[in-house]
Amino acid sequence: MAAEQTVQAPGREIPPALTRYRVMATIVGVLLVLLFFVAVPLHYLADIDEPSSVLGTAHGWLYGLFFLATVDLALRAKWSLKGFALTVLAGTVPVLSFFAERRATAKTRAGVRV
Repeated sequence: MAAEQTVQAPGREIPPALTRYRVMATIVGVLLVLLFFVAVPLHYLADIDEPSSVLGTAHGWLYGLFFLATVDLALRAKWSLKGFALTVLAGTVPVLSFFAERRATAKTRAGVRV
């Protein structure tokens, strides 16, 4: 396994990008958990369609903003392509997105490539 590369300490442009990423990751993660564990069961078990359509649409649009925030941070912090792809994919798995956000935040703050 290759040693992790250290990049220069976060500059002035990284903290705002990291904040945008963290906010979008939290919002998208919460919406995905609500969609997966609340709205979808209501849809299939109780024939209540509204929560899944509202949360599904909101998650879809906000995931686009999460993707853009992740691209912005990845470019500014010089993330690896693999780290970027895994972080973006984690936004599609309930609960995993919270672990990926914590890992990406810790590594970015430490100046280590994700």
